[in-house]
Amino acid sequence: MSRILIIGATGLIGTRIAAELAVLGHQVVGAARDVGASARRLPGLEWIRLDLASSRAEDWSRHLAGVDAVVNCAGGLQSGPTDRLADTHSQGPQALFAACHASGVRRIVHFSAIGVDRATPTEFSRTKLAGDTALMASNLDWVILRPSVVLGAPAYGASALIRGLAALPVLPVMPDTAPIQPVTLDDVAATAIFFIDPASPSRLVLELVGPEAMSFPDVIRQYRRWLGFRPAFEFRLPAWLAAGLYRLGDFTARLGWRPAVRSTARSEIARGAVGDPSDWQRLTGIAPKSLSAALMARPASVQEGWFARLYLLKPVVLGSLVLFWMGSSLASLGPGYGAGLGLLADRLSSSTAALVVIGGGIADLLIGVGIAIRRTTRAALIAGIVVSALYALAGTIVTPWLWLDPLAPLLKIGPVIALLLVGLATLKDR
Repeated sequence: MSRILIIGATGLIGTRIAAELAVLGHQVVGAARDVGASARRLPGLEWIRLDLASSRAEDWSRHLAGVDAVVNCAGGLQSGPTDRLADTHSQGPQALFAACHASGVRRIVHFSAIGVDRATPTEFSRTKLAGDTALMASNLDWVILRPSVVLGAPAYGASALIRGLAALPVLPVMPDTAPIQPVTLDDVAATAIFFIDPASPSRLVLELVGPEAMSFPDVIRQYRRWLGFRPAFEFRLPAWLAAGLYRLGDFTARLGWRPAVRSTARSEIARGAVGDPSDWQRLTGIAPKSLSAALMARPASVQEGWFARLYLLKPVVLGSLVLFWMGSSLASLGPGYGAGLGLLADRLSSSTAALVVIGGGIADLLIGVGIAIRRTTRAALIAGIVVSALYALAGTIVTPWLWLDPLAPLLKIGPVIALLLVGLATLKDR
């Protein structure tokens, strides 16, 4: 039994490797900047809360005693309020490597990205390559794995986007996408576990790609068949509209969200994600599964269909709630201010009515802004439910006739609360 430290143990690849190693009887220490939910899901692991991006060598040293190998799965797509790629991909790993050297931990399995040695069009690939270069300059027993697009049973990032697009009856085909060779999560995890063994070869870089190169729409078509949906109507998205979607993704990223459609993804997918798996196969004996074989081996359940349909509805739900609350605020504080006072005139004094209308408008504005900003979304959704319930209660007491109004302003509070609950239920990304 070995003691393995996994950095980024809450992500798509890290979680899978950690779970498999624990099942095999190893002592697994999972590290991530937010371990709360993962610690509850995998209580058999030891967990440490540590952000690779801001870590120093001494931060890792205290956790490396008795550790036989380190697997670094941490990574991000694009810098923003919650991610600093230079720190996550280069500076933080260098601190980790230095701590391993000082602590006598020699075996490092490090996850990079396919193609960074051939082209670095974005900060993502440039920083990944910088991290690789630093590790290759060390005298540790390192193995650098460069996977293509990783697809498996869990869905996050690109794999979640593929499922969401597969559920659309009308498929927009993005322009300027190069071929990809998707690789299965099963094969990626098996490879990392193979190279944790100190007897396995080291000081090598391997490309992890599946056996088939295919277009991005081909991948989506395979997933649509897997979900049991009829073929979608396809149309090529105009370049200007695609560029607008990438810019919209960048804008939401500034608010703390992590959409898969961002300018980094645009550049990386235009470069493509193909490679040569021959060295990987020769050294490990692993025969990478094709996407069709992997999907065939695990038929889609009704839950898969729910996720696929809800994935792209989630931003629609949250976006409509932001517009609803902010629009309600602007209406009540602007052109609807007089009408609001008129509704309350028979029951409240003019000063009290003004206080209620202005207070309600400000509350609506704060809720709308709060939902838009990722860090405060959960609290704002809960506040929206509470405020909506208070509106219904106050309306019942002060203006009960509105329950029978043809425009049904009080009846519509029910669907608003339901939509807020949907937003809460689908809020977590992983």
